[in-house]
Order: sequence, then structure tokens, then C-alpha cells
Amino acid sequence: MFPLPRVYAIVDSTRLVQRLSLIEFVEDLLAGGITLLQYRNKSGHTRQVLDEALALRQSVGTRAKLIMNDRADLCLAAGFDGVHLGQDDLSPEAARAVIGDRLCLGVSTHNPEQVRAADFTSSDYIVIGPVFSTASKLNPDPVIGLEGVRLARSLTRKPLVAIGGITRQNCRSVIDAGADSVAVISDLLLDPRKSAEAFLRILR
Repeated sequence: MFPLPRVYAIVDSTRLVQRLSLIEFVEDLLAGGITLLQYRNKSGHTRQVLDEALALRQSVGTRAKLIMNDRADLCLAAGFDGVHLGQDDLSPEAARAVIGDRLCLGVSTHNPEQVRAADFTSSDYIVIGPVFSTASKLNPDPVIGLEGVRLARSLTRKPLVAIGGITRQNCRSVIDAGADSVAVISDLLLDPRKSAEAFLRILR
């Protein structure tokens, strides 16, 4: 498992502003200092997702680590560095059987019971959230607040990533509550390079 940076950028290809292509958006994030990206496309068909993932891998090269959302098979096919699983995806052990021991495996959790369960898997890191209200999911789980982050921190020694409504205004409080890293989607969209630089400056 590679060290988690303070900012874990999630790139949802269905939510990009029209003036930027997927590759242009990612290039701006890299220029802003981002070193870990999760690629997400929940509505695309398999061929489209793989084509975008391959283009990302070729463009990014070794400048950043790439995590595939949901699909362990496409993680391998695109040469990504790991896969991230939701509660309704493959089990962590089934995904581990696909990707092997060398690649990174992350798991999303939304309550203490799920954190405890994830702690006993072979996952390399655990995501907890939503910390705040979020517009990035149609049917989000209940907000856990900073207290939920503190509780999750007490339940695992694995690296902890907080997600959900995290902005430049509240990200420091999330780290102070015990998260090792913050996952950001919406607050990177409009001006990705400057936004990334600002997050990293705040969390330095």
C-alpha cells in the first residue's frame, strides 16, 4: 500500500464541466499537485469505461496513482494501481482474488458496523462518509458528521479517508477529527488546478 496523500481526488467523468475533457481535467489536477486519483463512471458501458481508463493511464503515466471504482477486472485491464469498492460491489476478498496482493484495495463504509467489518478484511484503506451533505450521489447514506469520523478513527488503525461534502472550508476540521486523507469531488470541478493547490496548501 502506498502512503495516502492528504487529498484523494475522485474524478467522475459524468460530472465534468463541459469545457474540459477527462484528460484535460486530470492534467489540471496533476499540475495542482494531486498524486492520487480515483476514476469513476457509474453510467458508462464497459467498453467506454475501459477506453477512458486506458487513456487516463497513458496520460498520467507514473505521475500519480490511479484507483478504479467498483471494477476489479477493469483495474487490471487498464493497468491501474488499485480498486475501490462500495458496499454493494464485490466483497473485498473476492476483489483481492482478482487483483492479487500487489495492488491497493479500498472499501467504502457508512457506519461503525461497516468500519468494523472492513477492518477485518484485506483492504488497505477505509473510506468513511458522508461526513457532510453531498450532491455527488443520488441516494446518499445518512450524514455522519465529524463525530462519525472520530468514531471510525477509534475503530481501525487502517488509513482512513473521509468523503462527502468536503470543501476547502471544512477539510481541515475533517483531518483534525482523525482522517488521514479527504476525498474530494465537487470542490475540484470548476477550477481544478487552483482548487487542488488550495486544498494542499490548507492541509500542508
